[in-house]
Amino acid sequence: PEKPEKSELIDRIHSKDPDDLMPPPDSNRKLTAEQKDLLARWIKEGAEYSEHWAFTKLPRETGKSIDTIVSDHLAKEGMELKARAKPHQLLRRLTFDLTGLPPTPKQIEKFDPKKTEPFIDELLASPAYGEQMATPWLDVARYADSYGFQQDLNRRVWPYRDYVIDAFTSNKPFDQFILEQIAGDLLPEASRESRIATTFSRLHQQKVEGGSVPEEFRVEYVADRVHTFGTTFLGLTMECSRCHDHKYDPTTAKDYYSLFAFFDDIDESGLYSYFNSEATPTPAMPLPNEAQEQQLAERKADIASASAKLEKTVKEFTPTQVDSKDQPSLKPAQLLHLSFDDGKDKGANKAVPGKLGQAIKMTGDDAIGTKVGDFHREQPFTVSLWLQTPDLKDRAVIFSRSKAWHDAASRGYELLLVDNHLQWSLIHFWPGNAISVKTKDPVKPGEWVHVTVTNDGSSSARGLQIYINGKPANTEIKYDHLTRAIKGGGNPHIRLGERMRDRGFKEGLIDEFRVFGSKLSDQEISDLLFPVDPRPLKSNLKSDPSYKTALKELQTARSAYNRLEESIPEIMVMEESRKPKQAYILNRGSYENRGKEVEAAFPEFLPSFGMKPTNRLSLAKWLTHPEHPLTSRVIVNRFWQSLFGRGLVGTSEDFGMQGERPEHRELLDELSARFVASGWDTKGLIKNIAMSRLYQQDSFANSLELEKDPENLLLARGPRHRLP
Repeated sequence: PEKPEKSELIDRIHSKDPDDLMPPPDSNRKLTAEQKDLLARWIKEGAEYSEHWAFTKLPRETGKSIDTIVSDHLAKEGMELKARAKPHQLLRRLTFDLTGLPPTPKQIEKFDPKKTEPFIDELLASPAYGEQMATPWLDVARYADSYGFQQDLNRRVWPYRDYVIDAFTSNKPFDQFILEQIAGDLLPEASRESRIATTFSRLHQQKVEGGSVPEEFRVEYVADRVHTFGTTFLGLTMECSRCHDHKYDPTTAKDYYSLFAFFDDIDESGLYSYFNSEATPTPAMPLPNEAQEQQLAERKADIASASAKLEKTVKEFTPTQVDSKDQPSLKPAQLLHLSFDDGKDKGANKAVPGKLGQAIKMTGDDAIGTKVGDFHREQPFTVSLWLQTPDLKDRAVIFSRSKAWHDAASRGYELLLVDNHLQWSLIHFWPGNAISVKTKDPVKPGEWVHVTVTNDGSSSARGLQIYINGKPANTEIKYDHLTRAIKGGGNPHIRLGERMRDRGFKEGLIDEFRVFGSKLSDQEISDLLFPVDPRPLKSNLKSDPSYKTALKELQTARSAYNRLEESIPEIMVMEESRKPKQAYILNRGSYENRGKEVEAAFPEFLPSFGMKPTNRLSLAKWLTHPEHPLTSRVIVNRFWQSLFGRGLVGTSEDFGMQGERPEHRELLDELSARFVASGWDTKGLIKNIAMSRLYQQDSFANSLELEKDPENLLLARGPRHRLP
């Protein structure tokens, strides 16, 4: 400062070297001599500059009217407001702007241009007002009834549309409207309505085309939420900061990925379903009607009653002596047994010596199909086998009953090796609607291991078990939320060693593969290691008539509940993961190029108001803080745009350095401060604008006025814009 001869800036604008010259020669922009001289004088005088207007604290309201503020501004330009528009013009302006509809014959007949307040109140109270105000908001929220991209299949998100319409119709305080859309699921008393509101963050395009990388597009979804959050509420373009610090605005890459962390923490897949187009990407919320809610409660009570009866039967059961000729009836119901002892290859999979006789060596690219395994989730079943892995597998399919890995997120069930840990899962839509358990200890390469997995039909992770060499394994629960069908998905039967779009059990050995239509007991599982005839003399609980009856009643009750639950439509929502995810700065924005770890945080260049960033709810509360410099300005500007066709800031999505400066900043600040002070009263704001002489003035402009102010930035005439 005060020494332009030592200024890097002055050196650059006068440089003869094209590599140093600013602006660069290829920008096709040149500074005039007057502009260069102005910069030199500015530096000589101290190079003082003020903070960007949009980041300054919102001033207190002054009480000045819209007409007073604009009239004072126009007077400096030698201009004034025009006379009120002709009655028929004003009538059409009001009805089209506030309801999107032309005036009715009755409205034409009773309209009094001298008494517009009761007429405006009537329009604001009509259902059409809510629909009209919702339209531009749904555009901002990127609302669409399909997923986009090539397939562009339909999706059920219209309940969110209705939520928005109802919010405007009922004049929901706009800060609450924001809170619910960003974090309605995290509110202390989250309601069905507030959870539907979070669909706002799920309205991005979604991918399903073959060859798509799931994690790549999951990251794209989160990035879209950051971009939409930025333009909608902050009036800032965030995309630049995804790869590097913003070149014009003060948002850094760290700011970007700190916001990214708020929206990353949900259990979602990067692809939606190709084979199950009706499947709703998770997280999802069911939308039962009143009758269905009552039926669900009744059927849940039936399950509780049947469970109690079964438990009582088990407690009262006493083993008895049985005749040896009855012992075959005590064997568990075996649906399939593949011993591989015929010594024949199975396609490209080779027969080799096994644990008990012959085994099969998997290629990892060729599955062995079966004719069994099409179970409902409430059906108890058991699968057992001997297996040997030749090496450490970061991921390998032992067996599955599903079409493809990431399609419908593997709907069905599967046994995987994940870093050599066994993972047993029942899945509707991975990862948000599934139950899954994983062994704490890995399988050792080169050793034969007997593995048994069971499902008790409860749709709970506690109902899944993994047995290693006949004993229950130590497991951890990965996911525990299964509320929809596991059937469907393009493949109804179990397949061994390979799955489309997944990694197979390459060079792995499988022997003595068995499937049972019941959950085996601990003793039955132990007996599978080296099968022998049933133990003599003692009857089996499963052969007891009372037990069979009680078990069937429980399965019937579960089936009735599950079929009803699965018939209820769902909608995508936001829901925090059970296990928080770690966020990273992604170098150059690439999903596979992780940099430094980051935590959820507010942008550093904006005030934090002493608030602690923890989750989306803290983000929403920060955003709606009364002293936030951007939120109310951005929202008020959008409403002004809906009535005038252009915002007081012409770039409604960009209040940053590259955005337009407001011609009437005092007016924007006054309306924004008043909006917050009113309790974020949207109808009050709209009425205030519509009642003003500024809004109601004639829109005609002569040639001189058009030449001086072609875009009506000074607001010396009324609004005239295309219908949406």
